[in-house]
Amino acid sequence: MFIKVENLKKSYKTGDVNTKVLKGIEMNLYKEEIGVILGPSGSGKSTLMNIIGGIERCDSGSVSVNDILITNLPDNKLTDYRRDEIGFIFQFYNLIPNLTVGENIEVVSNISKSPLNIDEVLKAVGMLDKKYRFPSELSGGEQQRVSIARAVVKNPNLLLCDEPTGALDFTTSREILKLLQKINKEFGTTILMITHNTAISAMANRVYKLRSGEIIESIINESTTPPERIEW
Repeated sequence: MFIKVENLKKSYKTGDVNTKVLKGIEMNLYKEEIGVILGPSGSGKSTLMNIIGGIERCDSGSVSVNDILITNLPDNKLTDYRRDEIGFIFQFYNLIPNLTVGENIEVVSNISKSPLNIDEVLKAVGMLDKKYRFPSELSGGEQQRVSIARAVVKNPNLLLCDEPTGALDFTTSREILKLLQKINKEFGTTILMITHNTAISAMANRVYKLRSGEIIESIINESTTPPERIEW
C-alpha cells in the first residue's frame, strides 16, 4: 500500500463555530496508480490533499505515504517529506515570471536529493524548445506543462494535482491529462488528483467520491479510459 489513510479527521474553528471538514476518511492507493478524489467545492478534497502532502496537519487519524507515517512527523521532518517525496501541481501555475522555463525548473531541481535531468523532463512534457522563454510568452497550457515539469524534476514518489485542468479549455485539458498519464507510465510516479470534473475519473485506477467531508463511494476501475477518449 503506497497511501494509507485511516479515520482522518480535521476541523476548523472560527470564533465559537467549529466546522468539521473531514469526518473519518479511509482510503488506500497503490504504488504507480492514478487516483482521483472527486467532489464539489466545499467537500473537503483540498484539505485532504493538503494533509497527504504535508501542508496541513490533521486533528486525529493517520496518514502513511511510502511507508512514512507523516501524521507523527515533527515539523523539520515534514519539510523533508514535502521536499523528497512530493511534487505539487496546482490549478494556477505559480511560475516565477522573471525566470525562464529552464530556470523555473532548475530552482526546484537544486533542492532535490535525486533530481531528474532537466532537459529530459522538458522533452517529456514537450517544452524543450521553450526552455529559454519566459512564462509571459507561453499559453496557459504551456505554462501548465512547465508546472508539471517543475514538479516531476524533483523525481517525487507522489504527484499531487489540485484541479490541474481547471483553468484550461477542453482540448488543452485533454492534452494535460495525457501528459499526466505519460508521466505515470514513464517515470512510475504515483498520481493523486482532485477535481470536480466527473469525466476525469474514467482515467483513474481508483476514484474516491467525497461529499461533506466523507467518502461516500470508492470505485476501482478494472479498465481505465485513455485521456484522449474522455469527453465532458
